[in-house]
Amino acid sequence: MAAMRPIKSLYLLGFTPFFFGSACRVTSPLIHRDAQQQCFPYSSSTSPENFGFRIAASFSAKGHKFNPKTDLFSFKPSSQSQAETADASPKGRPDSGQDAFFVSNIGNSMNVAFGVADGVGGWSDSGIDSADFSHGLCERMADIARKASAQSKWELIKRGNFKARDLLQKAYNAIVEAKEIRGGGSTACIAVGNCNGALQVANLGDSGFVQLRPNAVYFASKPQTHAFNTPYQLSILPPKMLARSVAFGNKPLSDQPKDASVTDHTVKHGDVLVFATDGVWDNLSPTDVMKLVSRYMIGFNGWADGKDGMVVSDELDVLTTEGGIGKERENTLQSLLAVAIAGEAKAASENTKLDGPFAREVQKYYPGEDWHGGKVDDICVVVAVVVKDDVIVET
Repeated sequence: MAAMRPIKSLYLLGFTPFFFGSACRVTSPLIHRDAQQQCFPYSSSTSPENFGFRIAASFSAKGHKFNPKTDLFSFKPSSQSQAETADASPKGRPDSGQDAFFVSNIGNSMNVAFGVADGVGGWSDSGIDSADFSHGLCERMADIARKASAQSKWELIKRGNFKARDLLQKAYNAIVEAKEIRGGGSTACIAVGNCNGALQVANLGDSGFVQLRPNAVYFASKPQTHAFNTPYQLSILPPKMLARSVAFGNKPLSDQPKDASVTDHTVKHGDVLVFATDGVWDNLSPTDVMKLVSRYMIGFNGWADGKDGMVVSDELDVLTTEGGIGKERENTLQSLLAVAIAGEAKAASENTKLDGPFAREVQKYYPGEDWHGGKVDDICVVVAVVVKDDVIVET
């Protein structure tokens, strides 16, 4: 959950995990390609190898006990954006505060769009729940990706022009034009993953992601902030609030999707992608997450010792297929990783003695503030394990 200054009256940003309409039951992960689902090259410069993104998410609302059996979602591509809503809140969302997430195939291809959004908690001072904004944004991104099989958009997928920032822009436009949400704000960190190994990420605000390889942080995104603890954010300003701000000479924060930082990446077999809200990053550093992921990847033999160091195990495909891990709920490696990261972040957020990344930043910028321990917040994490596929790419 991100926040606005001063420390004692922070504008907190929180995300509720979301998979097009919210989800909190486990469904089967990516297994094999449907005969009608196709893989389109993202660009001519990417590898001829084909990859699958095995995706799961986990989450926990601020002030609620973390339950790994229910606070977990595992993505099944064949269902695209179908949501599982058992144990959801009355609004049909996971009971996870203001954090949101989505995962969807892009049209009828095996390319995927996924990410997190973090509703700005400070809007509650004006009687507005930003969970409506963050969930609504994710809902629309999943819907746009899912419906991309329409003829005009299908050609975009073939040419590799389905871009992350465009997806964010279209979803934001849709939520503004619908006029169903009277106000609120959210950060967002989203990705478009192509099964030929291209990954494009659009990050606006202080959520973020890391790309991990055996025992290494290969890439870590940087937060976008206007000032300490004041992240970039998309928003809808009610007319009265806007007029009041102008009358008092204030300029309300209202960033646009075009302000998002866009980065392009190439994934490899065995990569682990971790997208999370600041409920994770305020309590765990990228190195903390890498060490935690390594512990599980090595422990379950997803990564293994080789002649020249750590390598990807031949067992990875099985481990990331439903039932690959001998557990009732977290029965894939990606779901186990998502639950482990969410659980570790939850524990760190409630630890009053061990200073986390947020506490160290407070001490740096506000040495007079007596802030120690973790930062209690909504928590959401989406984990994608990249697995080499043997499907032929259509050109």
